[in-house]
Amino acid sequence: MAVRERSSIHGADTQFLDPAILSRINGLDLLARTVVDGFLQGIHRSPHLGLSLDFAEHRQYMPGDDIRRIDWKLYGRTDRFYLKLFEAETSANFVIALDISKSMSFGTHAVTKLDYARYLAAALSFFSQKQRDRVGLATFDHEIVEYIPPSTRHLQRILHVLTRAEPGRPGVLRDPLMRLGDNLHHRGIILVISDFYEEPEQVIDSIRHLRARGHDVIVFHVLDPAELEFPFESAASFRDMESDKMIPIVPDRLATEYRALIGEHTEELARLFTGSRIDYTVLDTSKPLDHALFQYLSSREKLARVR
Repeated sequence: MAVRERSSIHGADTQFLDPAILSRINGLDLLARTVVDGFLQGIHRSPHLGLSLDFAEHRQYMPGDDIRRIDWKLYGRTDRFYLKLFEAETSANFVIALDISKSMSFGTHAVTKLDYARYLAAALSFFSQKQRDRVGLATFDHEIVEYIPPSTRHLQRILHVLTRAEPGRPGVLRDPLMRLGDNLHHRGIILVISDFYEEPEQVIDSIRHLRARGHDVIVFHVLDPAELEFPFESAASFRDMESDKMIPIVPDRLATEYRALIGEHTEELARLFTGSRIDYTVLDTSKPLDHALFQYLSSREKLARVR
């Protein structure tokens, strides 16, 4: 099973990235600003930065700032010290494909999978617009539910759609993602967020055609901690989130087998996505969002270098 990497953002105030705290914030606009600002403050304090994306802006040097961030060319012209916050090579079309199928309603703690995915989508849309990207969104279950084409002016529409997105119907990946690919006529970055309740071969067949069309594809596999660890102890009937079918389970007999199966599932997805040059990350919805945001920035930096 894919192992969650240790956060590379040492010193970040992760309380601003904690899903339980974020769930108490009213309004995705405020939440997105809170997540992005808290995350970037952590990056700016980190001695292990290693990223080179920016917002095309500078900040005057203050005592205690990392001198490695000083823009020496600007110093040569102005005789004053300014920090380069990041270095953005290009703007891009950035589209989020968000799974809102019935299984995304599952959650055993402060937030459901859909809540966590919605926080990520809002934060990354806000972040990308700050980089002057053209931002778009597609929500889907067994079909595209709502589609907002990429634009520099669509952030508020995206936040509105994310706010009222509700999981209700069973979902499949192939049809809506094929339709999304048909709607996107210019190459860009596509972020797919889902719990991937399908066999690995079906998942990769549904997504790699986006890569074949020339898009850079990033995949976030969102899972509740109970789906990763299976902590249940008492015998009970478990409901399939997609079909509503009830299945009697004796947990202590199946826990080890279940963990092995979920590990095999994520490992096979990782192998298939890597083989198709698609970045894949497993996300535990009880963990702060810093890991997901850093993975996105790392992937984007790599894509920018390739372009």
